Amino acid sequence: MSEGLAALGHEVHVVTYHIGRDDEELPFAIHRIRNVPTYHKLSPGPSYQKLFLLDILLARKLLSVVKAQKIDVIHAHHYEGLLAGLFVSRLTGVPVVFDVHTLLATELPHYKLGLPVGVLRWLGLRLDYWLPFKPDQIVTVTNTVRDRLIDEIGVPAAKVTTVYTGIESEHFAAQLLTSQAPTPRMLVYAGNLAAYQGIDLMLGSFRKVLDQRPDTFLKIITDSKLAAYEKLIASLRLRDHIIVETGDYFHLPIKLHSAMIALNPRVDCDGLPVKLLNYMATGRAIVSFAGSAEILEHEQTGLVVPSGDTQAFASAIVKLLDDQDLARRLGMAAQTRVQEFFVWKSQVRLLERVYEDVLGRT
Repeated sequence: MSEGLAALGHEVHVVTYHIGRDDEELPFAIHRIRNVPTYHKLSPGPSYQKLFLLDILLARKLLSVVKAQKIDVIHAHHYEGLLAGLFVSRLTGVPVVFDVHTLLATELPHYKLGLPVGVLRWLGLRLDYWLPFKPDQIVTVTNTVRDRLIDEIGVPAAKVTTVYTGIESEHFAAQLLTSQAPTPRMLVYAGNLAAYQGIDLMLGSFRKVLDQRPDTFLKIITDSKLAAYEKLIASLRLRDHIIVETGDYFHLPIKLHSAMIALNPRVDCDGLPVKLLNYMATGRAIVSFAGSAEILEHEQTGLVVPSGDTQAFASAIVKLLDDQDLARRLGMAAQTRVQEFFVWKSQVRLLERVYEDVLGRT
């Protein structure tokens, strides 16, 4: 997003946490909070140290950048970014655009914060009904999030615009030029292994696939630990058919291209799983549960099955394993779709209009 905005001539300043790499030339400035040596967490979700230390440092850093750089608009990502943005906006008068990735009532119960799930869901719901009314404008990563904000929470429709997450298609295309042909009967999943990802459902579906096609393998590309699923893997007798690899963003295209079929087992997602965009950009045939497949069209850019139906998920995988022409056709259509629409150079044009509207009103 920042690169896309910079390419249109905007001056962009990214304010973020202390973790990250600063060893490459970028068309925007990065401003990090001071180093917190006790915090190394890269997985999604809140923690008490992040909420009560890192996010306070983030707000302070944002305030100094807004004042020093004479910022026109604060683009706040997710609820933590919004809290920092609202604090700075109150002190400076700079308008805030809230980028909603997902709703907290859906996401918060999946994280372990030492509180009962019911309490976390109640807290998420309260924040969902309070904070979205505070910013000057809202952009959402999917129409699903937009519709829920309008229909369930009551945010005025004129205040919410869908701006889909984009992807760096050139990065994926360049990597694929040097990659080898995919391994037959290889499935792939790329992402973290949090409970909300539906990993247990994917493993159960894979067992059903193996019962029909015993020469199939599942490659899991993740930086998470598989320990939480070891007992399930053992009980399903999957160990000899699972390959686990780590993979950073720069090597992800080649790793994805090594498999025929990509899996998205998440059953519920208001936002947009970026793994879907990565799968599409590499031309993989995708099998996904419907609850997280807003951007897929069944039998056109992937196979979409009812959420939680492991038998249907497995049957869709077997269908693609047995029909490689169909797998290639779906993969090519998905790749074309992402190159035509889900790229930042088209999505940032929408952002420009949102910014112009906010600045016109303020």
